[in-house]
Amino acid sequence: MNYTSINLYKEAIRETMQRCRSGTLALFDGIDDTTLCKQAHPEFSPVGWHLGHIAFTEAYWILERCAGLPPMFPHYHKLFAADGLPKSERQNLPPLMEIYEYLDAVRTRVFTYLEAAPLDKQKRLWRFLIQHESQHGETIAFVLQLQRWHFLERHQEMWLRGHAEQHKTDFQPLGEMLEIPGGEFEMGNDSIEALDNERPVHRIYLHTYWIDRYPVTCGQYRTFVEAGGYQNNRWWSEDGWTWLQENPVAQPLYWSDAPTWDNHPVCGVSWYEAEAYARFVGKRLPTEAEWEKAASWNAVTGQRQTYPWGDTEPQLNRCNHDNAIGQTTPVNAYLAGQSAYGCYDMLGNVWEWTSSWFNRYKGFVAYPYRGYSQTYFDEQHRVLKGGSWATRPWAMRSSFRNWYYPGIRQVLAGFRCSSDTNLS
Repeated sequence: MNYTSINLYKEAIRETMQRCRSGTLALFDGIDDTTLCKQAHPEFSPVGWHLGHIAFTEAYWILERCAGLPPMFPHYHKLFAADGLPKSERQNLPPLMEIYEYLDAVRTRVFTYLEAAPLDKQKRLWRFLIQHESQHGETIAFVLQLQRWHFLERHQEMWLRGHAEQHKTDFQPLGEMLEIPGGEFEMGNDSIEALDNERPVHRIYLHTYWIDRYPVTCGQYRTFVEAGGYQNNRWWSEDGWTWLQENPVAQPLYWSDAPTWDNHPVCGVSWYEAEAYARFVGKRLPTEAEWEKAASWNAVTGQRQTYPWGDTEPQLNRCNHDNAIGQTTPVNAYLAGQSAYGCYDMLGNVWEWTSSWFNRYKGFVAYPYRGYSQTYFDEQHRVLKGGSWATRPWAMRSSFRNWYYPGIRQVLAGFRCSSDTNLS
């Protein structure tokens, strides 16, 4: 890169980091100390911890590892490092204003270093940090959603009806499935933005299969609930039924019986619930490869697209993301966001469970540290694809891979189904 292009790239990095930070801070508008420090679920840290961790990570990689500076706030290391304290012990946090000062102090020095940084050698790291903040921003968003849900538990029908009404449509999805013809396609991503677990791009052959045009809606899922799906072990795997007995639930976490939500994707289901519903309707969950081919492959051009609609970055007319609406939208709301095969909502709205375990691709190389992805190649985490209404644009690609334990239902997850035959 020449001098001019490096400076332009630095300015682009600065602008993107500022945009990302503005979105992160907006999540804390009006937040109280109880919400800041509360652990809403054992699997997730308090939202205030995530905010401090963002500053800690940026300082560690840029100021300490790249600039060679000593730690700015060494007393925060144990509190905000990912390996410092167990999640259950992260509730004793500094006041919000103090965390803001921490963020500002780190960012000021980071931008000072950026002016002289050898960006031609560091581009991937800076992109990684933008995505790191984006991912923690989404976690903050859904932990806040979880806290709101608990608070509104007795009044959620009133709240839900009012919030869904603005998106009400007469659309009734009929479970239409699209044929994805057999053949090879390219899976993964080698771009500078791609995380280590997305690499390298590789070719895979898939036989012909069918996949739902839309994510499963609340209206469709209600048939499973009303048919006693949660009381009948016929539809559940052995592990799924064991999970259900240990976690006795009778509907998704973020659920409403209000008909105004019928066309929204079901949200707040575990992998086991998604698997049981798929069995109930005679289908199955797609593999990660099947999901990604339906989302990213353009059979006409024979090329992989970064996003379902092409290579233009996510915008609000193509998918529900970036906390712009703050909830789900009907599954047919984004005509301009269809994939080349005609699938809707493959980015944004809700994450989608796949049947695949999270594992490495052949040729995987850990970056920027071994524990980022490699620790989770343990045959205990299922892959989710697509992003949610809270996903930031810098963490959205058809190749992006999310992963969670199959029993987790707090994340903003739904699913669509696949089949080896056309069951429309």
